[in-house]
Amino acid sequence: MTSTTTPTRASAAAGALVPGGTPSSFFRESFIVFRRQLRMNLRNPAWVIIGMLQPILYLLLFGPLLEPLIGQFGATNAYTFFVPGMLVQLGVFGAFFAGFSLIGEWREGVIEAERVTPASRTALLVGRLYRDLLQLFVQALILVGLGYALGMVASGTGIVLGVVITLLLGGACAAASNALALTTKSEDVMAPVINMVMMPVLLLSGILLPMTIGPEWLQRASDFMPIRHVVDAVRASFAGDFASSGLVWGAAWSVVMFVLAVWWGTATFRRENA
Repeated sequence: MTSTTTPTRASAAAGALVPGGTPSSFFRESFIVFRRQLRMNLRNPAWVIIGMLQPILYLLLFGPLLEPLIGQFGATNAYTFFVPGMLVQLGVFGAFFAGFSLIGEWREGVIEAERVTPASRTALLVGRLYRDLLQLFVQALILVGLGYALGMVASGTGIVLGVVITLLLGGACAAASNALALTTKSEDVMAPVINMVMMPVLLLSGILLPMTIGPEWLQRASDFMPIRHVVDAVRASFAGDFASSGLVWGAAWSVVMFVLAVWWGTATFRRENA
């Protein structure tokens, strides 16, 4: 009597990456990883919904408080000012939690099973980034649509550019989160590290309120926060101020952070003890 066994998640992941035992191209490998990650998200969409509800609640509950004060910020529309900040918050805070699922995969042997295949280590990371960027893009569309419903005024070109900058930032944060997850291999270690990073980011990046209304020493401190420049860039983009130096600096910072984070994430996947 012949017995049959159900393949584990680790063996299934390894088998999918090497169909027929032959190496796949980079795009095929990354797409296979993306498809598997997407299936996992669709089975348990709780994190997607929770991540989407937070900026929506900010828009509905905090946005109206800005309307009487918006003139002090040098803006004319509260939601044209506030929605870009919420976009960046989605890109940073949502993507920073991407690595938690990777710790679970490492614990179940999925990462080790993927590493023993001929698949590119960059593809193992990029496939996961596809999932994170798709999630962020859908959330961004919902947030922008709600902003329009509440009275936001912004150019279509500016919105597209702002979303692209946000996606680059989100990809950087997701790649860094994956690298941190494989470095710590523990939710108990990773959670306080992320909280320690997120607090100064929230306070010094100007996501909720512009840093220009703070004391000079706080403004000088925020100049060393790259995400502050990204926030300024997305706001300038939504406002249609395409000649702003802030837009150039913010876009440049988002590219630099994306490249560095992907390099770090790939290096972590390559490590023998990852």
